[in-house]
Amino acid sequence: MKDLRILVLSLVLAVVLTACSDAEDNFPGSEYMPDMGHSLAMEANTYNYYYYNTWDEESTIPLAQLVYPRGTVEGTVPRGYAGAYLNNEASEDAKHLGHPVADNAISVPTNGHVPYYYDNTVEGRLAAMEQLTDNPFPITEAGLAQGKKLYDIFCGICHGSAGNGLGYIYDTDSNPNAAYPLAPANFLRDEFYDASNGRYYHAIIYGYNAMGAYADKISYEERWQVIHYIRSLQAKELKLDYNQASNTFRPEHGMPAAEFDAMASRATDEEAMMEAAGQLSDAAEAGEEATEQMRKK
Repeated sequence: MKDLRILVLSLVLAVVLTACSDAEDNFPGSEYMPDMGHSLAMEANTYNYYYYNTWDEESTIPLAQLVYPRGTVEGTVPRGYAGAYLNNEASEDAKHLGHPVADNAISVPTNGHVPYYYDNTVEGRLAAMEQLTDNPFPITEAGLAQGKKLYDIFCGICHGSAGNGLGYIYDTDSNPNAAYPLAPANFLRDEFYDASNGRYYHAIIYGYNAMGAYADKISYEERWQVIHYIRSLQAKELKLDYNQASNTFRPEHGMPAAEFDAMASRATDEEAMMEAAGQLSDAAEAGEEATEQMRKK
């Protein structure tokens, strides 16, 4: 009986000693019944060090890091981005998603994400101002309405409903308690009339001076529609057109949908003519081959 007790105790001691061991090198370590001592549930709102969700001091991390959005792998192509744009096979439904004549225009993908290749530096800003010229979306009534709604929500509080820089948080006439430290940009100046679309888009992505970034608040298309609306405010100040039918303000800033459709239709007609010419050429070649065979006979 005594020997049996010693054997049982020895087995228990062996289990205890082998069931728990620290991690070392490539060995993850072991722990007896870990589920009883460590919660496997993710606690997304725990931002500090939480011992009971970790295995040892080396693995202790702020749990919030586990649920932060991850960056995409370098070279990743967003879903929907490579198809129609790279192969030039845009469907009829997608004809308004990319500029028909601009080489640097980008078709918006199905998930609304387009990579942005300009850094948040002086050099990156200057490059964006120089290279981002065309708005990839045509000027439409619906787009301007969407742009106005977004502008009033995110921009008007600083830049003013008219784009004159007299927003509620800065204009003391409308708000006696206004105490904004810097004068917001006045879009109704020659400097901003002539500025490329890239200047606006880069500021929306990263912010500028006291302005914060809005890349996480409005989507790819929404940013461009806001820029369209700012252009319409500028055109209105100069008593010029910037709408779905006409752009007498700055042709390089945006293409009216009417002109966009006309160019797309003209391109389709040219393709049809080229296809018909190809068919005629094939028929002519077939006729010549038939004639030559008749001669040989």
